[in-house]
Amino acid sequence: MKHRLLILLGLVSMAAQAQPTFSISFPASQSKTPLDGRVLLILSKTDKPEPRSQVSDAVETAQLFGVDVNGLQPGQGAMIDARVMGYPKRSLNDVAPGDYYVQAVLHKYETFKRGDGHTVKLPMDRGEGQNWRTAPGNLFSKPQKITLKAGQKQPFTVVMDQVNPTLPEPKDTKFVKHIKIQSKRLTEFWGRPMYLGAHVLIPAGFDEHPEARYPLCIFHGHFPSDFSGFSETPPPASMDTTDYIERFHVYGYKKIVAQEAYDFYKKWTSKDFPRMLIVEIQHANPYYDDSYAVNSENLGPYGDAIMYELLPEIEKRFRGIGQGWARFTYGGSTGGWEALAAQVFYPDEFNGCFAACPDPIAFDAYTVFNLYKDKNAYYAEGPFRRTPRPGQRNYLGQVKVTMAETNHRELVIGTHTRSGDQFDIWEAVYSPVGSDGYPKRVWNKLTGEIDSTVANYWREHYDLMHILRRDWKTLGPKVAGKIHIYCGDMDNYYLNNAVYLMEDFLKSVQNPPAQSEVAYGDRAEHCWNGDPTQPNYISRLRYNTMYVDKILKRIEANHPEGADLKSWRY
Repeated sequence: MKHRLLILLGLVSMAAQAQPTFSISFPASQSKTPLDGRVLLILSKTDKPEPRSQVSDAVETAQLFGVDVNGLQPGQGAMIDARVMGYPKRSLNDVAPGDYYVQAVLHKYETFKRGDGHTVKLPMDRGEGQNWRTAPGNLFSKPQKITLKAGQKQPFTVVMDQVNPTLPEPKDTKFVKHIKIQSKRLTEFWGRPMYLGAHVLIPAGFDEHPEARYPLCIFHGHFPSDFSGFSETPPPASMDTTDYIERFHVYGYKKIVAQEAYDFYKKWTSKDFPRMLIVEIQHANPYYDDSYAVNSENLGPYGDAIMYELLPEIEKRFRGIGQGWARFTYGGSTGGWEALAAQVFYPDEFNGCFAACPDPIAFDAYTVFNLYKDKNAYYAEGPFRRTPRPGQRNYLGQVKVTMAETNHRELVIGTHTRSGDQFDIWEAVYSPVGSDGYPKRVWNKLTGEIDSTVANYWREHYDLMHILRRDWKTLGPKVAGKIHIYCGDMDNYYLNNAVYLMEDFLKSVQNPPAQSEVAYGDRAEHCWNGDPTQPNYISRLRYNTMYVDKILKRIEANHPEGADLKSWRY
């Protein structure tokens, strides 16, 4: 028996020695000092686009491995072998022999000594909108072709001798202005200078009417590098239209987008279009491309910083009316949640919200499961079977990825909620701070087992339907008539499930009645925003014009005595 055990151990040792390994380093020419971060190794079957751009939730995704590094010295190798977790294959042992293109990236971390006493290492946004592929200063290697051979010891060396360049700041135009302020609240929280920015679309006649004061609309959404969907020039007639968008089954979508941007410019400057300010906020942070515009134990007081530092400065510089009756919010997806959350958490500061395809607004329907009653986020479990939960679908219900798969991708990109991706940012915003300074896990990222204590914290602080129900006696009079929600009934991320619950609540609540609007797009995917007359790929480009009539009606119906209803109507 002992002899057989020794033979078995010897075979295991030989197998381990026959595995491929990757030593990943950077030269002193890129940094003479040690670096912290996450080393990511990508294997793909093609180098077009680069492997780092092929990691996704799609079945065609590249293979990814990741390892944390602390104080990695120039020339020192970060090792990736069969013990390192990967996605979608769990281990290098599971990757089939064959030809691959390999590329490595170092996603740099910075040390933050926060005002709450915790010290954490996180990737500061550097103007790219929290993206490990393109973040300025991140190191990467050129793709190189390798061959993995079965049963052979193969040590590979990958050198990250390239660096992502810095990104230019957007420039002001006649209509689009940019603003950036250092936030006192966020600087105190993060222990280093922290900034908020915004792109502001000013109305036609702004300079010619210095007496005018304007209503303000916040267009919430993901990180905007500049004001999107507005162009003073039409697309050239000869513009290439061979590009194809699989999601919409449409050719020439880039030209469609360019034409819509020009059409918006023409409407914006037309005689009868109401004059107002439209704001897109830049609040990328060490966890994500935006903050969800609320106060958070892990991200800091972004809600108050936006509301009481950034908005007053915008309204001061660009002559906003600066009162709640003249402010509105709208947006889709993340922006849809933010629009509703701003209305709920700052009910007197806004006169209406238009939330399209919002991220889960009731955690009883946290995409496809009940965060409070279910035991596992990844599987529906019975006594004899576990069924994987879907993570994304198309309008036919065909599943693209499971909950486990998309969360495991995030885990490989970054530990401690540092992937900069969807489920991690929900956790970073909604969770309490853990003893290590990072967000408490709402579920085990590997197994999906839900922590009910953390889930209950989420309910009391960020479950918008629960908060509305719990506080309706005081909130109801302030938000009645202000809530508008739109969602496709085949939303790719199952976000319509929570909207159904919110609709039921808003229809049933009394004292006062909600006077809300909830509408659905038939077979519409993410992110349907309320126009049943247009295909989704068109209506999603028209946020800044879709709700204007409803905004004007709301102003007419709900404004204080002596309100300025004329100076901006020229």
